Amino acid sequence: MDKYQQANLAVWNEWAEINARSKMYDVAGFRAGTRAGSLTPIELEEVGEVAGKTLLHLQCHFGMDTLSWARRGAVVTGVDFSDKAVRLARALAQEVGLGARFICSDLYALPEVLTGQFDLIYTTYGVLCWLRDLKRWADIIAHFLKPGGIFYVADFHPFIYVFDETDPKELRVKNPYFYSPTPNEWQVTGSYADREAQVNQPVEYEWVHSLGEIVSVVAGAGLRIEFLHEHRCSVDRFLDCLEQDAQGWWRLKGTADLPLMFSLRAVK
Repeated sequence: MDKYQQANLAVWNEWAEINARSKMYDVAGFRAGTRAGSLTPIELEEVGEVAGKTLLHLQCHFGMDTLSWARRGAVVTGVDFSDKAVRLARALAQEVGLGARFICSDLYALPEVLTGQFDLIYTTYGVLCWLRDLKRWADIIAHFLKPGGIFYVADFHPFIYVFDETDPKELRVKNPYFYSPTPNEWQVTGSYADREAQVNQPVEYEWVHSLGEIVSVVAGAGLRIEFLHEHRCSVDRFLDCLEQDAQGWWRLKGTADLPLMFSLRAVK
């Protein structure tokens, strides 16, 4: 691993334990069955019925979403490069009595450790910015997807990343929109699930991928895009100028009307 991946792995190994204890994930409620799952209405509607289908979850973290799909009848395999996250995912699956397979692997090395193809490949929220090579990512998805299978991704809209996330009053353009092989370096302050948590790894590295690049690599891998949706709401407060509505979504304050998330579904 180069220094970028080493730093990011250190961050995610710390975040795995922090997030598993956080109120945001409510693992205790998931264990007890008082919380059915961590999936939002957007994914549930756009992915559709999964009962009996094989599902590959890329960048699955400690498996909450993976196991939420298992509760809906999917035959699930979760993949993450964080060994601590995978250990937590396996333990959680055993605790709640759900059959699930979790694999610790760098995404780009996945064809070396996993065989077979899947009815559905799924990945969501804060996933693409950690990938330096999006074309290779799309080719790996096509490799593991059955003919007629569905690929689904939902993530924060790349356009919104151009703004300064520290100004709670107004949007200020600060960051690039288009891809560069050299990642942006960010200071790590807590976790997205617990901003007050203490983290020892001081920096993380992220790559920018425009919406055009995302659509193009998926189409270029031989998948037919069924839809690309842009959403005015967010599952997370990743900008300080967002406020939460009565349904729990985060939205821009005032009259600004900008896309905060996107979702894409494609078929092989």
